[in-house]
Order: sequence, then structure tokens, then C-alpha cells
Amino acid sequence: MLIEDEGYYFGLGAFETIAVEQGKPVFLEAHYARLQKALEFFQVSVELEEIQKRVQKALADKQMQTGRKVLKVAVSQKNITVSTRENKYQEADYAEGFTASYAQVRRNETSPLTYHKTFHYGDCILEKRRVMAAGIQEPIFLNTRGEIAEGATSNVFFVKGGQIVAPPLSCGMLPGIMRQYLYENYEIKEQIILPEQVTEFQEMFLTNSLLGIMPVRRLEEVVFPGTEVGHRLMEEYRRHYCY
Repeated sequence: MLIEDEGYYFGLGAFETIAVEQGKPVFLEAHYARLQKALEFFQVSVELEEIQKRVQKALADKQMQTGRKVLKVAVSQKNITVSTRENKYQEADYAEGFTASYAQVRRNETSPLTYHKTFHYGDCILEKRRVMAAGIQEPIFLNTRGEIAEGATSNVFFVKGGQIVAPPLSCGMLPGIMRQYLYENYEIKEQIILPEQVTEFQEMFLTNSLLGIMPVRRLEEVVFPGTEVGHRLMEEYRRHYCY
């Protein structure tokens, strides 16, 4: 039963969405670390051991042992909830690539909430619903300065001349677990990117824990000529963590 607390009333709580591949949670320790950081930010005192115990119970379910699954952990001062489901992304999604458009609201790079995965997720959900109704998979947020920041559920990367390029964290974004993976394993050039500069890039791709690395075919009216780097990065990730 859900207990009414500051998470329920005011959104003072955090969550993590974790990919489970063939029974194995991917980057679980990194997810725990980010969750703990958010809970410390909210001054929520919940023992990590209790969270881990509930996660392991969920992972032990027979249905979690095969295929591509999702584990969601949400924590507030008086509540720990763990839920599971199928990972909905299919091979056809990666072959075709996403389409994206700009969100109608701005990401607030001055708010500390922007940099944690919290219950304050309304802007992301509403913008995602809006663009999906138009057949678009992901809205891309600009910050208050008009710079590209992040997707509703993803971090944003571009490719120019074979070089991977990303907005710096200061543009206002959740530091994603897959973003961290790319930064640890590849050379990333950080650059402030304005919408009018998008035509300079040959590729765009999105990352999050469930997508992995998803090529983007089109952002608004800009059609990217290639997806080679995005697909190569995804295959390299899969070889290490999914097969």
C-alpha cells in the first residue's frame, strides 16, 4: 500500500528504470549510485540494503530470466516500489530510427531538479504524449537560452566528421547512465548546440537505459544522411551487455 508522504504530495522522491537483458540487470550499481545521490538531495533517508533486497526479489521472478525486460524502482521517504515489464523497443525501431521534434516548453538549466531523476516528470510525459500523437517518437528540449539540452527520456548526441558531439551537462539534463557509458568508453566532444546548427551534423542519436543507443533519422525538418556511427555504437554495447 502506498503511504502518503512528501513524495506523494510534493514529488520529493526519485526513481530508476533499469534494463534487464536475459535476466541480468545492466549497470545496476550505476543506477543505485544515481538513485542514492537523488535521495540525498531530497534528504530522504532510506537504507540502500532495503532497496537492494526488493530489487533482488523482483529479479528472481522466472519471467525476468529471459528476453528484454524492465525494472523500475521508485523511492520516497515512506515508500519503495519495484515493478517490472517488457522492454517495448524492437529491432525495427533501430533499423528505421526515431523521428524527433522540439518540445514546446523549455528545460530549466538553473533548477537542481533537472539534474536528478525525480518524480517531477510532468513536462517530459506531457511533451512525449503530444509528439507521439503526431507520430514522432521523442521531443527534444531546448533550455532557457535556446540551446539543445536533452530529450524527454533521453540524452542527445550528434556526429560530425566521425566525431561524437554532445551538449555539456550545464545545458540542463539528467546525466544518463548510457551517457556515462559513452563518456567512459569513447571520445566525446562537448559543444553548445543551437537548433540552427543541427544541419552541420551527419548523424544524431539518443541514449537511455532502455533504448541503449537509438539512431535519429529526422529532427524537425532536418534529415540526417547517416546512422552508421549510432548503429556501430549500439552493436558494440550489445556485444558487451546484451548477448
